[in-house]
Amino acid sequence: MVVVSCGTDPVSDEGLITSPNETAADDGSVPFFSQARTFDRLWSSISARVEEVFDNGKFSHGRQVGELERRLADYTGARFAVGVNSGTDALILLLRAAGLRPGDEVVVPAYSFVSTATSVLLAGGRPVFADIDPVTYALDAAEVDRVAGPRTRFVMPAHLFCQMADMPALREVVDRRGLTLLEDSAESIGMRQAGIHAGLHGAGGVLSFFPSKTLGALGDAGAVLTNDPQIAELVSGLRHHGRFGRTLDNFPGISTETGLVGTNSKMDDIQAAVLLAKMTSLDADIARRAELAEGYRERLRGVPGVLRLPQVVERGPGSVAVFYAYLIEVEHRDELVDHLARCGIGTETYYPTPLHLQPCFAGHGHRRGDFPTSEAASERAVALPLYPDLEDGQLDRVCSAVREFCFRRCA
Repeated sequence: MVVVSCGTDPVSDEGLITSPNETAADDGSVPFFSQARTFDRLWSSISARVEEVFDNGKFSHGRQVGELERRLADYTGARFAVGVNSGTDALILLLRAAGLRPGDEVVVPAYSFVSTATSVLLAGGRPVFADIDPVTYALDAAEVDRVAGPRTRFVMPAHLFCQMADMPALREVVDRRGLTLLEDSAESIGMRQAGIHAGLHGAGGVLSFFPSKTLGALGDAGAVLTNDPQIAELVSGLRHHGRFGRTLDNFPGISTETGLVGTNSKMDDIQAAVLLAKMTSLDADIARRAELAEGYRERLRGVPGVLRLPQVVERGPGSVAVFYAYLIEVEHRDELVDHLARCGIGTETYYPTPLHLQPCFAGHGHRRGDFPTSEAASERAVALPLYPDLEDGQLDRVCSAVREFCFRRCA
């Protein structure tokens, strides 16, 4: 085990404390996320695809996007994969295409990234919060049953960190109440339950290709997954200002008719080119993430003050967990974050303010105590570095620093 000395803060040339995520990895620090070595390894194939974009002369909504859509459909088993410019836009367009009407309620988890709920507002609906399962951090089916009301039309779980929500339990509630199931599966590429990929257990789901995701671009990009041809057609039109017909890899004139009020959410071909090159190593990257997660489990098991390590719930044959993030719950979480920062180790706090207590949702009238499981997670959960470029020695360094803090704090 590596012995870690953490007596000083990392400082910049100006004498200011810098984020560990901004510190170069070769100085002994461990950034929360890096894909520098991945890009070094894949650069020849990435640059070749980027050159194709320049040769084609269409820099968004072109043939690389079309190829990526086909590859995503093959990988996930979706009938349709529709590329858009971010995971957030994917949620908004999916909600609209699925028939969300002004004022319709959508049940979402109280513990998730804010776009899970703001996408509902931006699509014209109203988010209704429900508490989460304490093990999976995903929407609890019993809580959905409790909070759903006469104006509820949709239920949208978010699959977080390493595993999906309990889809059969949610499906039972949705079917019994006559609701529509959508999935915020932004983090979930590769995850499956009963052989069905995340995002395909209901009317549709989404993928995000934000750089730190399991399959990450150089910037923002996303996709809608669905087996419903009508939803796919509507999303395809909505992403291109409401234009239908031949748009992908085409140069339509400005006089092309607009069928409905859409937006500009076309995916850039540069991002599609990067994603296509990175898909060649996606399964290997997922396997490396699993190795690192097992390394954390072995090194942190039984450490005092660590309240929970990730527990993957067995969902039966055909179910696959994918470690997007390695989330632990720990006593004195914020003190641990500060300690790791002094050691040059980056972390990410998921999510320090649960959605029902976010200022933008103050009008919903919630108070602390309304969703206790979500609130407990927001006070104790922190993600440690986990990405394919992370080396075993860096893993040792992170675990040694966590152990040092916990043993010293609990002594």
